[in-house]
This record gives sequence, structure tokens and C-alpha cells, in this order.
Amino acid sequence: MLRLQIKRHEARVERMFDRVAAIEASIAALGDEDLLDLADIFVDRDPSPLREMTQDEMRRRHISL
Repeated sequence: MLRLQIKRHEARVERMFDRVAAIEASIAALGDEDLLDLADIFVDRDPSPLREMTQDEMRRRHISL
């Protein structure tokens, strides 16, 4: 029973990492204008992982709002 729970947990964690990687890839694939639009949505909100990913990509591209 414990092995089954461990396998399920590992599969869940793997899917979670795959989703995060897909989100990061989607943000990286955005054009500059779309990236700025996305950043504009989060500019006045509390910090979040999506906001942080967007800001990281903007820094990488040397663009700002």
C-alpha cells in the first residue's frame, strides 16, 4: 500500500513539474508585446509565481513596462 502511495505521489509531482515547465516555455515563447501585456496584468497585484516568471523573462530580454 505504501509503495502505491509513493508511486502516485511521484507521478503527481512529475506532472506538477511538467506543468511548471510548460508554463515557463509558454511565457518564453511570447512576443515582447504579449509579454508586456501579461506583466501589466500582474503589476499591481501581490507577488505570485506567474508574476515572478514574467519579470524574469522581461529581465532576460532587457525590457520593462
